[in-house]
Amino acid sequence: MIRKATASDIDSIVEISKACAQHMIDNKIFQWNADYPNKHAFEEDLNQDQLYVTATSDSVMGCVVISEIMDEEYKAIDWLTPSGNQFYIHRLAVHPDLQGQGLAQELMAFAENLGRKENMDSIRLDTFSKNERNQKFYEHRGYKRLGNIYFPKQSVYPFYCYELIL
Repeated sequence: MIRKATASDIDSIVEISKACAQHMIDNKIFQWNADYPNKHAFEEDLNQDQLYVTATSDSVMGCVVISEIMDEEYKAIDWLTPSGNQFYIHRLAVHPDLQGQGLAQELMAFAENLGRKENMDSIRLDTFSKNERNQKFYEHRGYKRLGNIYFPKQSVYPFYCYELIL
């Protein structure tokens, strides 16, 4: 079940993001680190009512942020649609022990369907240039790679921006 996150979910979400960060590091993908993502970011997501979880009745298995706010870094990208009516996906995470079961697919389908329901023009996101698994995941869903942005606190390598017209 996918639902809006609550304050009681934050510790589980942070635990999932740390497990994902370690899993990526173990696979030589240095995308997330001790600075990002962090508890404060998820608390801000919750306060802005843009944090969702996939959960059973007793545990959180993954999360996604669905935002209408465009990050400053995104302004340099030549997007497919005019800016102003998009969802932005951030911090998609599924606990490594549960990956491969379709939970990330369900979270993305939820975001895309919500975008259609709310008459958004598109969904935009970024993923790390060294994370080929994520690139294939988004490209398989129909997202188009459009350009590079940088987050120096995370990596010297670029992040690829993607967009899906709804």
